[in-house]
Parts: sequence; C-alpha cells; structure tokens
Amino acid sequence: MSSKPFPWNRVVLVLGIALVMLVAGIVGYSMQQSFKESSVVTSGQPLIGGRFELIDHDGKARSEKDFAGQNLLIYFGFTYCPDICPTELAKIATAIDALPADANVTPVFITIDPERDGVEEVKAYAEAFHPKMVGLTGSIEQIKQVTQAYRVYYAKAGTGAGQDYLMNHSSIIYFMGKDGQYIEHFNVESTAEQITERVRKEL
Repeated sequence: MSSKPFPWNRVVLVLGIALVMLVAGIVGYSMQQSFKESSVVTSGQPLIGGRFELIDHDGKARSEKDFAGQNLLIYFGFTYCPDICPTELAKIATAIDALPADANVTPVFITIDPERDGVEEVKAYAEAFHPKMVGLTGSIEQIKQVTQAYRVYYAKAGTGAGQDYLMNHSSIIYFMGKDGQYIEHFNVESTAEQITERVRKEL
C-alpha cells in the first residue's frame, strides 16, 4: 500500500496567505497610528466675516470699520426675492423690536443682486422692514468679496431674459460681535424669539 505524498504545496499556500495577512495588518496598524499622531485637533473662531467695501442705502461708502463697536444681524438676499428673504428680514425686525430700545444691535441687509439692487432699491427694501436696518449694495466685484468673506452661496436661477430672473442663495442670519467677530448664525428654522434670546446674552 503506497502512501500519498505530503501536500507541501498546500502548506506553502496557507503559510503564504497567512504571511500576506500579517503584513497587511501590520501596515494598516502602522498607517492608522501614523494618522492619529499626525492629526491635529483644532478649535477656534470660524472664518466668517472680514473686510469689505460697499455702498449704503444713502449712497455713502461703508466698510466693516464703520460698524466697529456694534453687534450686527446680517442677512444676504435680494429685493426681488418672493418669500425667503422677506421672512428672514421680518424675523430680524421682530427680534430688534423685542430688544431694549438702546440695545447696541444693528440689522444689516446686503444684496447679492447688485445688477438690479442699486442704492434706491436697497433703501426702500431695508426701510420697509425696520427703520434701523442698513441696506448695502456695491459693484459685482465688491459683492463677490463680501459674500466670500461670509461664505455665502448665490447664483442666478434659470435663464430669465433681461431683468426677469431669481437668485438661488444660502439663507443665513449672521450674528456678529462688536469686535467684528462671528458669534453665531441662524437658519430658516430659527425663530425670532430664539434670535432675541441669543442676542440678549451678548448685551
């Protein structure tokens, strides 16, 4: 009776697979440890806000320096906006009225549509919501710079001819401190009461 030869080829195959798995595990672990060691956890102020040069609703040149020492509630929108902009600006107006009369808080509307929103349009629009509201416009480049500083998205919607178009844009109310630094932001789900409560804590 002849015996079968020892299956060395299978042993070699199994050992080879085990070796590959071992090496892969070591490399994976090493990469994971390296990633952990090289990862840096940072905290600090979000990069929102900064320098700008715009034109206010009276035709006067304004920069961020003109608002130093004031808390700001800033909203970016456009005067042809059918629903979201009026709703958010109305919330700001309600919050301002709920604060003490001498509260150092200035509501600001900045257009994202300078092609249609000139000084007169911005003035009428801002004053329709609150007498304290400052309306700001500027050149296309100036608006581009300020929206980049505040991380605002905007773009023309559709292919409306001439002046007949809408604007897609992010809808955020920015709460900025007296030092020009970002404090917090509010979205469409935030209420006027929540805005008022948060602003009170900074007064």
